[in-house]
Amino acid sequence: MKKTSGVNAERARLEAQDKGIEDWRLWGPYLSERAWGTVREDYSPHGTAWEDFSHDQARSRAYRWNEDGMGGISDKEQRLCFALALWNGVDPILKERAFGLTGNQGNHGEDVKEYYFYLDATPSHSYLRYLYKYPQAQYPYGLLVEENGRRTRTDPPFGLLDTGVFNENRYWDVEVRYAMASPEEIHIRVIASNRGPDEATIHLLCWKARRPSMGLLSNNSGRRCPRLPRSMSNSAPFSGIHSSASWARGRG
Repeated sequence: MKKTSGVNAERARLEAQDKGIEDWRLWGPYLSERAWGTVREDYSPHGTAWEDFSHDQARSRAYRWNEDGMGGISDKEQRLCFALALWNGVDPILKERAFGLTGNQGNHGEDVKEYYFYLDATPSHSYLRYLYKYPQAQYPYGLLVEENGRRTRTDPPFGLLDTGVFNENRYWDVEVRYAMASPEEIHIRVIASNRGPDEATIHLLCWKARRPSMGLLSNNSGRRCPRLPRSMSNSAPFSGIHSSASWARGRG
C-alpha cells in the first residue's frame, strides 16, 4: 500500500469536507475560554454584563447560550462539550475556565490573567494541541483584583507572573492533544508535567457538558454524536471518543 504523507492526508480531509463527503469540522475548538461577563449571558436591567455574571458565579450558574472551558472542544452546535478541570490541592475552587479582570476591574480594561498557548492545529481540526501553565501554589484571585484595582491607568498592569506563583518554576505544564481517526472518532491525551524542583500533586478532572436543549445525542443530519464516559481512566476506550492521561509527580 502506498504510504500517504501527512500533508496529502490533510489535503484529502479538506477535499472530503469541501465535497460534503465527510464533516471533519463537526468537532473543533469551538469552546470559549470564558463565557461569564459577556453580553451574550447578560440578563441585567441596565446592560452591566461584567457585574451581572461574574467569574465567582460561573461555577454555580448555568449558561443559557454557550459554555466555556479550558483547552476544550465541542461539536459545532455545542451540543456536547469536553474540557479540562484541574485542581492543585490548595485552590478554593477547581480551575475550569480562564480567569481575568473585567473592564471595570483592570486598570487597562479587560485582561485575562492566565498563561495558555495553542501549539498546533490542522485546518480540518484532525489534530489539536493546547498548553496551560497551572501554578502549584494557590491561585491569587483576590490579589490580582485588589492590586489592579489600586493601580491607575498610567501604571502597568499587575500580571499573574508578578504575583510570584511561578517562582522556582513551581507549576504544571498541562498539555491536551486531540487526534481524530475519523470525523466521529476522537482520541484525547492529557499530559501533566511538573516543572518545579519538588514533588507535587495535580488532579485531572476532565469534564463534559451537554447543552440542556439537546435531549438526545444526535445532530441535524441524524448521525449519533460520540458519548463520553462517566469517569476518566487511563487508556480507557469508549464509543466515539478515546482518552488517556499521564502525569509526573516528580521534577519534570
